[in-house]
Amino acid sequence: MARLIFLFLAFLFLITNVTIISNCNGNSVHAVCIESEKEALLKFKQGIVDRTNRLASWHFNGDCCRWTGIVCNNVTGHVIELNLRVPTLDYNYDSVAFEAYVRSWLGGKISPSLLHLKHLSYLDLSNNDFGGIHIPKFFGSLGSLRYLNLSYSVFGGKVPHHLGNLSYLKYLDLGKNNLHVETLHWLSSLSSLEYLDLSRVNLSQASNWFQALNTLPSLVELHLSHCQLPYKLHPIASVNLSSLATLSLSRNSFQNLSMINWVFGLKNLISLDLSRNYIEGPIPYGLQNLTSLKLLDLSSNSFTSSIPNWSIFGLKSLISLDLSGNYIEGPIPYGLQNLTSLKLLDLSSNSFNSSIPNWLVLGLKNLISLDLWGNHIEGPIPYGFQNLTSLKHLDLSYNSLNSSIPNWLYTFAPLQSLKLGENLLQGKISSDIGKMNFVVDLDLSFNSFESQIPISLIGNLCNLRSLSLSGVNLSLNISNVLEVFSRCVSNKIELLSLGDCRLYGQLSNQLGNFKNLRELHLFKNSISGSIPESIGKLSSLKYLQLSQNKFKENLPESFGQLSNLEYVYISNNFLEGTLSEKHFFNLTNLLYLVANGNPLILKVDRGWIPPFQIETLGLRSWHLGPQFPHWLSSQRHLEFLDISNSRISCILPNCFLDLPPHLRFLNLAHNQIHGQLPSISTFNDSLSQIFSNLIFLDLSNNLLSGSLFNFLCFGVNETMDQKYVLNLGNNFFSGELPNCWSKWPNLEVIALDNNKFTGEIPNTMGTLQSLQSLHLHGNNLSGEIPMSIKNCTALVTLDFGENELVGNIPSWMGHNLLNLTILRLRSNKFLGHIPKELCALSFLQVLDVAQNRLSGSLPSCISNLSAMAYFVNGSFGNYITYNSNTSNFIENVFLVIKGQRHEYDQTLNLVRVLDLSNNNLSEDIPWEITRLQGLQSLNLSHNLFTKRIPSNIGDMSSLESLDLSVNKLLGSIPESMSRLSFLSYLNLSDNQLMEAREC
Repeated sequence: MARLIFLFLAFLFLITNVTIISNCNGNSVHAVCIESEKEALLKFKQGIVDRTNRLASWHFNGDCCRWTGIVCNNVTGHVIELNLRVPTLDYNYDSVAFEAYVRSWLGGKISPSLLHLKHLSYLDLSNNDFGGIHIPKFFGSLGSLRYLNLSYSVFGGKVPHHLGNLSYLKYLDLGKNNLHVETLHWLSSLSSLEYLDLSRVNLSQASNWFQALNTLPSLVELHLSHCQLPYKLHPIASVNLSSLATLSLSRNSFQNLSMINWVFGLKNLISLDLSRNYIEGPIPYGLQNLTSLKLLDLSSNSFTSSIPNWSIFGLKSLISLDLSGNYIEGPIPYGLQNLTSLKLLDLSSNSFNSSIPNWLVLGLKNLISLDLWGNHIEGPIPYGFQNLTSLKHLDLSYNSLNSSIPNWLYTFAPLQSLKLGENLLQGKISSDIGKMNFVVDLDLSFNSFESQIPISLIGNLCNLRSLSLSGVNLSLNISNVLEVFSRCVSNKIELLSLGDCRLYGQLSNQLGNFKNLRELHLFKNSISGSIPESIGKLSSLKYLQLSQNKFKENLPESFGQLSNLEYVYISNNFLEGTLSEKHFFNLTNLLYLVANGNPLILKVDRGWIPPFQIETLGLRSWHLGPQFPHWLSSQRHLEFLDISNSRISCILPNCFLDLPPHLRFLNLAHNQIHGQLPSISTFNDSLSQIFSNLIFLDLSNNLLSGSLFNFLCFGVNETMDQKYVLNLGNNFFSGELPNCWSKWPNLEVIALDNNKFTGEIPNTMGTLQSLQSLHLHGNNLSGEIPMSIKNCTALVTLDFGENELVGNIPSWMGHNLLNLTILRLRSNKFLGHIPKELCALSFLQVLDVAQNRLSGSLPSCISNLSAMAYFVNGSFGNYITYNSNTSNFIENVFLVIKGQRHEYDQTLNLVRVLDLSNNNLSEDIPWEITRLQGLQSLNLSHNLFTKRIPSNIGDMSSLESLDLSVNKLLGSIPESMSRLSFLSYLNLSDNQLMEAREC
């Protein structure tokens, strides 16, 4: 009997091993699936939405162990694995691949028939789309499960606590869904858990989250990224996560280090991610305890000061260190040389201000990737870099490096990616650049090279995938550049950036040879002619930037074939002609179309529905009217819309009926929109939603009329206060300004200029503490400037010109409005002296109080206006704009310079003007005014100034316009005036002056 049992067991062992071996050899020997489990799977399939027929092999007559995604036990035939995960896309995917990827997502409902799979140990439904359904509670009854992955599958609702019944579970991934929990107590039952990912699960209500995790002694890997973890952590006696090797706590906005102090006791930790948490202060002391760390990510926080010597420099096992996106300052710390195992070092986007030390490049010989971009690093590119024989990626861009490119760098063969853009590099580019065949990514943009780059040699770099030369003076015909690159560069190149390179000529059909091109940047050149038909051959193109050139004629119809195109910028050219549906036929992925400043005509059927769902649309100066474009109502994702100056003629509120629902920015200026702005409470639900979302509204330069009272004061709900820009200037609004501005507390820009408003400036404007720009000029406002305006301490521009305002210029302006850059009060009826308190306005660039009734002397402290005292270098940009909420509002002011009135906007930040003309100012012109050496226009005409012109007026070396006419000035014209080399307008008439005489 014993012998029979032994023979039987031996037979089973033999059969089992034969089955396993035959499967390993690819043969078909295996157990047949169990009928009841097949039926369970077929019921499961009935609830699934399968658009691409991925489960085609699942049919009644088949063996379920051969079905897609099914694995059975080779002996028993029981289903042990169900894997319906959609593989992630490769990096180089195109729109066709992406559309196929999306269509392959499974959806629908999940049948409880899976409960019949009693031996199921592995369940993976990740990378699908279940449309926000809840995770089935019955999953908690799949008692054999050891692996459960539901990530990236659009599950929603509360995570069922029933998952705590899966006592054998080792792997649980619920990340990247729309889930929340109220408690994590159920985790305590999963004592075998080794891997847990709850990324993007809302844990804000789970006050016991850490206590629950602390009961998982087998946990090796934990991901709690973007979980909104509660700010308060209950104290705990000891940390029991001794097996934890990988921990991610990124994107949780920790307010202080007390939330993460427990981390510093995890001495077996190998990987730690604390990025994007807004942690402030110095780098934590406790990091020095984590001596096993190999990967440390502290990026995108608010760490300040320098790196303490005791913090991380003892972590000698570190392979990857990321400190990017902080506020760390000072020299690059000496202690980094201790981290000799480092392969990846990222110190980018900080405030390091030294040169690159030699010890950095001599000590870290294992470096593969070094990122130092976005600091204040000066000096040369160190010779020692050539000792880093493993270095493949070097990014030194956005610094102040000021040497030439060293010769050895042209032959440094390990390097694959070299980024030196946005520095002060100079000298000549060596012909050895043609030897850099090893480089895949090359960025030399925006430097100060002395001579042209030898573009013909770059054309030999056949491995290039990315080339950035923007801002470098090439002075070449674009067709010649394309011809050179067509030799071999065109075969692989994916990014070509040649913006602001002084290119000219016409784009040739050779453009079509760049079949793999994903990004093309040719902005700010002088390229002319038409955009070639061959552009339609760039089937991989995602980003097209052709703005600020001289392109003419129409867009080719082949433009509509670019199915991968997402971002298009073609503003400020000379394109003209008529566009139809064909020009947009296959632009299914288009997100941004910014084509402002081209007189193009869009002629489509009223019922046209574009193939795209666009987010940003700029068609300023196109011919879209006279009807409001009906097709805009189909654009559900549109947030930014500029169709100003587009010949639209309509009556409010009818022309708003076709606006898409989620607009944030709306510019309808310079059209023929007429009617009155009604109370928001009278809008229908969709229009009310639109106006609730808007943060930028520009209806200026239209034909609107009536009062603003109903619009501003009635129907304003709690979401309306998000509006930041309100521009209703140059219309025909009338009546008094409403006194309900407290309903709009976040307004940053108000432009109500050139209307017919009467009455006084309302006091409630003084409640707008975020207000930065206030334009009320060109109305019929009366009374004094209300004292409440002193509370608008953020004001940068204050323009009350061309009204009937009276009283004194308030002295409190110099105490309270310290950010003022533009102060324009001209053409009113102000009396009294110019208050000396205005001299405290150190940012003031334009002071215009002309055409009033001011008297008295000009304060000698005028020299304290320091913004007028220094030479203008344009380092802060040419125009004035405000924070991110109003980044599309460019400040504008009308000024009288050289006797002519002009509007200044694009260059306003370069203008320095002092205009006190047409008043009753008297006594002498104070010599201190000559300290305003940055002043470009000085107008003191039509006053009562006496005595002499200051003898050192020649020190005002930036003056371009000087008008001292119609005063009572005496004496000779100062000889120093001959030093005013920029002076092009001079008026000294109607005084009692005489020419200087030689002694």
